[in-house]
Amino acid sequence: MPVSEPKFTQPARRNLLAPVLVAFVILGIAIALMLRYTPHTIADLTILRTAVYPTHTAYKSDTIVVGRDHAQDDLYVLTTLRIEDRLNLPIFLKDFTATLLTADGEKLTTSAVEKQDLDNLYTTFPALKPLASTPLLRETLIDPGHTAEGMVLLHFPVTQDVWNRRRSATLHVDLYHQGPISITIPQNNQVSSSKSSTTEEE
Repeated sequence: MPVSEPKFTQPARRNLLAPVLVAFVILGIAIALMLRYTPHTIADLTILRTAVYPTHTAYKSDTIVVGRDHAQDDLYVLTTLRIEDRLNLPIFLKDFTATLLTADGEKLTTSAVEKQDLDNLYTTFPALKPLASTPLLRETLIDPGHTAEGMVLLHFPVTQDVWNRRRSATLHVDLYHQGPISITIPQNNQVSSSKSSTTEEE
C-alpha cells in the first residue's frame, strides 16, 4: 500500500499593500495637521512711531591736563515697538539692540538704555521725557497670541543729520529660545511692520 506524502498547511500570505497604504495616509494626515497648526513666524513686529532727540554738549576746560574745549553730539531715538507672539509657545524678551548704517558706510551698534538709567537720563535732558512712554522691558514674557508694546530708547553718538541721511537703521529683538528677530526703523516716523520667520532661528 503506497504511503502518501505528508502535507503541511501553508499559512495564507498576508497582503501587505493595504497596511502600507494606511500607514502613508496616516503619515500624510499628521504632516498636514502639523503644517496647519504650527505657525511659520515667531512674532509680528510693528514700529508704531519714532521720535529723535539730538543733544550737543560743550566741554570747557582751563587745564592743560584735560586739554582744549571740545563738544560731543549724541542722538536719542525713541521707538515704540509692538510684538505679537505668533508661536504656540510663550516668548521671552532678552535684549534690544540696534544697528545704524550711515551714509558713509559706517556701522554703529548700540544696546537699548536700561530701565534703571532712564530717570537719570530724563534728569540730564528734561526735554527728552515728554517724548518718552512706558518702556518695553527686558525679561518680558508674551503668551501665545498676545502682544506687548512699549518704548525702546536707543543712543547713537551722531548728529541728527547723520541719522536723517542714514542708509538704514535696524532694531534687533533678542529672544531667549528663538534667537534674534529684526525690523527696520522707518524714515519720517512711518509705521513699519515685519513678520519674523522661524527659519531665522539659531
